[in-house]
Amino acid sequence: MKVSTRGRYAIRFMLDLAMHNTGEPVRVRDIAARQEISDKYLEQVVATLNKAGYVRSVRGPQGGYLLAMKPEEYTMGMILRLTEGEMSPVACLAGPNNLCDRADNCTTLGFWKRLDKAISDVIDHTTLADLMEEEQARLVNNYVI
Repeated sequence: MKVSTRGRYAIRFMLDLAMHNTGEPVRVRDIAARQEISDKYLEQVVATLNKAGYVRSVRGPQGGYLLAMKPEEYTMGMILRLTEGEMSPVACLAGPNNLCDRADNCTTLGFWKRLDKAISDVIDHTTLADLMEEEQARLVNNYVI
């Protein structure tokens, strides 16, 4: 499994939006500049987040985007599944039922299930608020007088 730029940029966008939350909308252009991402490509990612209701758009000269929920309500799993689709490491574990004909005789199925659980545990238990704390700690540790 490899997370595409779409998924990575969605997380970076959401984190930047949360970190710069002053109650005023944040422009995509500003986030794109801070994150060194093409604003055209980021607009496409944001459209997906907006359509899903993860962000709220504000139109007009002072417009931009705001988070639709609190940072602790977003998990990385929510964002990645929205932008990437299924996060299972193998096709047979995608969806609620294992449709593989070899499931009863598959020696490796247990391994794939453990890997799938490990991935889900990390992405479904890491919130945007967790990343904000990590970013704040990084900024404090990198601050030199």
